[in-house]
Amino acid sequence: MFEVFGFYKFLKISNLKKNQKVLFETLKMKNIRGTIIISKEGVNGTISGKATDITFAIKNLKKILKFKEFNSSNVSKSSFQPFLKPKVKIKNEVVPMNLTLNKRIKKKDSHLNPTKWNKLIKEKDTVLIDARKPFEYDVGTFKGAINPDINNFRDFPKYLKKLKKNQPIAMFCTGGIRCEKASVYLEKKGFNNVYQLNGGILNYLKKTNKKKSLWKGECFVFDNRISLKHGLKAGSYSMCSGCRKPISLKDKKSKKYEEGVSCPNCHDNLTDHQKSRFRMRQKQINLAKEAGKRHIFQKEY
Repeated sequence: MFEVFGFYKFLKISNLKKNQKVLFETLKMKNIRGTIIISKEGVNGTISGKATDITFAIKNLKKILKFKEFNSSNVSKSSFQPFLKPKVKIKNEVVPMNLTLNKRIKKKDSHLNPTKWNKLIKEKDTVLIDARKPFEYDVGTFKGAINPDINNFRDFPKYLKKLKKNQPIAMFCTGGIRCEKASVYLEKKGFNNVYQLNGGILNYLKKTNKKKSLWKGECFVFDNRISLKHGLKAGSYSMCSGCRKPISLKDKKSKKYEEGVSCPNCHDNLTDHQKSRFRMRQKQINLAKEAGKRHIFQKEY
């Protein structure tokens, strides 16, 4: 069993290249996979490995970057290693929004636990915003949530400008970091009733009883588990090899679905040449499976 640890922390980080090298060596030494993003404004990441190795890595990460606690973190389990390799990337921002944060995120604490969150989003005046990408929203969301239909988070402020300043705004995303930046943006623009789900969807699904839950569907995650359900149990979605979008069990029953080639989302957009190439790739994957091996292009486990 592997432990999957997601986290973020806003703080001032210098010597990015030096820290990148040290963090990568830490992951490599303990055979930990996943991605860590560092920037001048902070760190964000999801990594996976054996529980004792994750504990070691997190202790070292805090020591290297000189902080004591994360702004938010979440822990889940996986029966397989959900990442292919370790990565440590340097970015201008941990979340691209053309807005740099310092370690003091904002003056007002707007984080709500699942119980208070449920109460807020039931109120008629509340504007409930799913800050994730459209394909994530399609996998699952809260009842009544609005998705801005934006594929690049840098464009999110354009949508936020349309909101009324006097309405209560409740935002959520997978782990909380996208809403962290968006809420700061809104406060800078004079919005006073901005709230976010503490720890994001993952924290909600882990701590909320399904009978009391207002969540509908599953939660997309950016690793080879693809989606998670209540209790952070493995979901039912898989990934289309043609368009790299999540596909449901219903999608697989479509005539437009072909394993390793296409799904209802991309079938009509792929050229015959692309489909032929994908079929050849899938054939090699199937042959490798029959031989008890894993092909280099095999993404699922």
